[in-house]
Amino acid sequence: MTHRLAAAVSRMTLLRMIRGLPDPIPAEAVRVLGVDDFALRRGHTYGTVLIDITTGRPIDVLPERSADCLAAWLSRHPGVEVVCRDRAGCYAEGAARGAPAAIQVADRWHIWRNLGDAVERTVANHRARLHAATPVTAPAGSSEHATRAEPPPRVGAPAIRHGRLAERTRQRHVAIHALLAQGHSLRSIAQELQLGRNTVRRFARATSPEELLVNTGTGRRPKLLDEYARYLHQRWDEGCTDAAQLWQELRELGYRGSYSSVRDHVRPLRSGIPPESPPAPPKVRQVVGWIMRNPANLDADDQRRLEAILAACPELAAVRGHVRDFAHMMKHRRGTRLEKWMAAVEADDLPDLHSFITGLRRDLDAATAGPTPPHSPGPAEGHANRIKTTKRQMYGRAKPDLLRKRILLAD
Repeated sequence: MTHRLAAAVSRMTLLRMIRGLPDPIPAEAVRVLGVDDFALRRGHTYGTVLIDITTGRPIDVLPERSADCLAAWLSRHPGVEVVCRDRAGCYAEGAARGAPAAIQVADRWHIWRNLGDAVERTVANHRARLHAATPVTAPAGSSEHATRAEPPPRVGAPAIRHGRLAERTRQRHVAIHALLAQGHSLRSIAQELQLGRNTVRRFARATSPEELLVNTGTGRRPKLLDEYARYLHQRWDEGCTDAAQLWQELRELGYRGSYSSVRDHVRPLRSGIPPESPPAPPKVRQVVGWIMRNPANLDADDQRRLEAILAACPELAAVRGHVRDFAHMMKHRRGTRLEKWMAAVEADDLPDLHSFITGLRRDLDAATAGPTPPHSPGPAEGHANRIKTTKRQMYGRAKPDLLRKRILLAD
């Protein structure tokens, strides 16, 4: 811009001028404060952005993510009545110390996500029951042909993973549970093994290392042709034994695989031996999505597959019921029913949901207030995302003081 204006000003001079601009002063004291963190250096250094929830504008940027820093700011700025924050313990402590009379409101999105994590662990622990949802319908477009009956798929445990990551996971699991048996706390284990506390907590919750290896690389990878196997068998029984013609018919139905795959699939049929192609069960994340989603937004096939899983696994049926009750409570902002909901969950044998409840009880007041008042930390989350874009625009020059000015002075 200065080049086009023919102004002999260097970029360093402009940056010094930006740093020298005064901070904007809010027109009135902040009553509803939004607090969220952002990464200065991801995984190492974090800052804190403070938002006026009423106006949706940032009012300050703190150089660190700590209880002391937030408490000191609140002490210098009295009058805050509501603090909307995520579920970080440092922000809870800082708000309690700096504004003890303020109401703390936990972010509803974070609470829902924590519940989703607990549901995912529960589904992973019962993944052997997911075979109950094996699809039995033919692909679209093949309804004009009668489907050929096939034997039910064999239900087996997922394949055992090998490799350096799997071995390291098993070694860490043994080491962490050995220290837990000796009476060590999660903090001391994290310090001794040089691991993050969240990592140690995740290993401590897992009853076996295989639970930690379930989300990647386990089980059989479905093939593109599996969905069309029934149609191929039916056409073969009708007398169509030309692999090229079968491949063309499948392409009209939406198949995107190669001719060689179809040829190899039908080769055993020429000798009278049907190929083994057991349908793949749904993935853990897919089932979690069915449970967490609004039932009205599920299509008929997903609903049918979910009901088959729930009929085969009473534990997951109970989880689905608790998730629906929790969603109803949050949608209608009835946080006062949280204690009753937690008691109902604790009455069932659902260890992973019990762990979620333990976290809620540590932050019970803010968790209860989360679904109740109209205030939400959503604007703070939005500004945290905008800060990521601002950092990328600065091409490595996003030092805290300059970044702070750009955040506060942005329109």
